[in-house]
Amino acid sequence: MSLSIRNQLSGTVRSVSPGEVMALVRVRLDGGQEITAAVTREAVGQLDLAEGTAVRALIKSTEVALATGGVEGLSIRNRLPGTVTDVAAGGAMAGVKVAVVGGELTAAITRDAAEDLGLAAGSEVTALIKSTEIALAAV
Repeated sequence: MSLSIRNQLSGTVRSVSPGEVMALVRVRLDGGQEITAAVTREAVGQLDLAEGTAVRALIKSTEVALATGGVEGLSIRNRLPGTVTDVAAGGAMAGVKVAVVGGELTAAITRDAAEDLGLAAGSEVTALIKSTEIALAAV
């Protein structure tokens, strides 16, 4: 199946912590970083997610925020350090490609934000992704 979601990072399930309706799934990405996805318990069962399951984390580019400085005092736990490889700015929006260990992410942010942050190839950034914005696909 082909998907329009550009951000697809491969990894392995480390743990599943089920709640009443949702479950927290911790994934070790192939690059070694860990992320957490909040998915429904139903999805955990349908995908047969358990420790050791190979998955692909899917993240829409509009759900990736970027920070150029320290990220303290945030509830967002998924923080992937990386380096900007390209900035494509349009009239209102900018597509920012970020190399992270083991892959690449694209962030769709406003052109104003890209300019305010001074983003350019070589800029060090942290990609921020809420756990509720990560979908998982079993592979």
